[in-house]
Amino acid sequence: MHEGELMRSKLVIGNWKMNGDQATINGLIADLSKTEVSRLSELVVCPPFLYLQQVGNSLSQSAVKLGAQNVCQFSNGAYTGEVSASMLKDLGCEYVLVGHSERRHVFGESSQQVFDKASQLIEAGLVPVVCVGETLSERESGITEKSVAEQLSFFLTEQGVAVLEKCVLAYEPVWAIGTGLSATPGQAQDVHRFMREHIGSRVAGVSARLQILYGGSVKAGNAAELFAMPDIDGGLIGGASLVAKEFLAIAEAAGSYKAT
Repeated sequence: MHEGELMRSKLVIGNWKMNGDQATINGLIADLSKTEVSRLSELVVCPPFLYLQQVGNSLSQSAVKLGAQNVCQFSNGAYTGEVSASMLKDLGCEYVLVGHSERRHVFGESSQQVFDKASQLIEAGLVPVVCVGETLSERESGITEKSVAEQLSFFLTEQGVAVLEKCVLAYEPVWAIGTGLSATPGQAQDVHRFMREHIGSRVAGVSARLQILYGGSVKAGNAAELFAMPDIDGGLIGGASLVAKEFLAIAEAAGSYKAT
């Protein structure tokens, strides 16, 4: 194991997306609140905005941390329907997703917006989880690395590095999100290694410390093999995070959960 890997703990984040209601969420968090998390890892859930306070209050005495799925790139003001970083901080969030492929491809968010959102989060004392990944056509065209590098470009400027070093990265191949398909451990490791080397070639001393998660149809059955790869530091989990037993099995595969 490389020295840099020894410095990186495991992190598993559940992204609930636009799912759930008060009743089903109460049942889910009742199971999650029983978790005991290793000191070398963290377990996070990201509910829809509407349920952040409900989930945060219910998990406040547990080891599970609270995250959000998005944030506005502006600090405050006349931005109807948006939620600021300071508001998320006020509700007890610690992590916030930015640049998820669904935000980029469905809602048209640019890499500049993703960077601006991450900057707002850093200023508020929150941890941005910056998502990147290629489409199926990009993979088939052999430009996966080019696509991922472009999505990271704003973080590799002189100004951007100060933001990047306080972020978590998540590689999610777009073709594997919600499709049942998953990158093989080798495919995922190749992109994770590229990301770490690409960053390291431009910014000395940052890439070895960065946590890089894998997301894209991660399940209990494939989690351990994925998380065993040297440059994969945990997972960003979608649909499987809505089933407590499955999510906790994934977390256990990362060493971030122990049955009590």
